[in-house]
Amino acid sequence: MIYLEASIFITILVGFLATIIKKNLLMKIVTMDVMSTGVVALFVVIATHSGLVTPILRPGAAPTIAYADPVPQGVILTAIVIGLSIQTLMLVAAMKLARDNPTLETSEIDQKYL
Repeated sequence: MIYLEASIFITILVGFLATIIKKNLLMKIVTMDVMSTGVVALFVVIATHSGLVTPILRPGAAPTIAYADPVPQGVILTAIVIGLSIQTLMLVAAMKLARDNPTLETSEIDQKYL
């Protein structure tokens, strides 16, 4: 389990560093999506610590079974929907910038507007 958590943290870190380093706006959007995917995966791993069985009580089921917590699942679904909408807004903004600029390099856009 420690290797899985370490790989998730590496995914988040790579997405964060690439967001800072990349100069193209589309690449920044992609790297932010990588970072948000790592955060969602981290929530999934944290949610599995309490158990993996669905929290539906069945007749005759043993009460000592460790059930999965449904609250992180709701948070994960909400994070996925919000991440998709933010990514869509960023892509629309990049499309509008692409109409006015021949390039999506942040340094050239900064020179034009600042």
